[in-house]
Amino acid sequence: MFVLDANHASELIFRTTAGLRLFRRLDQSGGDAAVTAVTVEESLRGWLAEIRRQAEPRRQIPAYQRLVAQVEVFASWLVLPWDDAAANCFDGLKFLRQKVGTQDLKIACICLAHEATLLTRNVVDFTPVPGLRVENWLD
Repeated sequence: MFVLDANHASELIFRTTAGLRLFRRLDQSGGDAAVTAVTVEESLRGWLAEIRRQAEPRRQIPAYQRLVAQVEVFASWLVLPWDDAAANCFDGLKFLRQKVGTQDLKIACICLAHEATLLTRNVVDFTPVPGLRVENWLD
């Protein structure tokens, strides 16, 4: 199974050139693709913040359109939960929080709990996590 970090998911969602290459590679791999609940949270939080930044309602329209697009895409994908297995992993790796951000560590723990490979542009951010398979399929 491959888990897409926000940067990989965004490329697919917005159908960029890199996203189309990623789609083909995922299709050829034959593996399942998913995102984490943490990635969904981060993505939606970003669009909600953009909506709040725009005081004039008409200026909110593009951000609402992107928010809806992301909700629709995430609704059709496998979303891996933040659950007891991931939280137990997180508890065991708390010592890494000085090297790995909390949200990244949560994503890593979800991947570890599902024995999945994380696809991210931020490979360096995740390399301190023992046992985590990390690849960048965009660059």
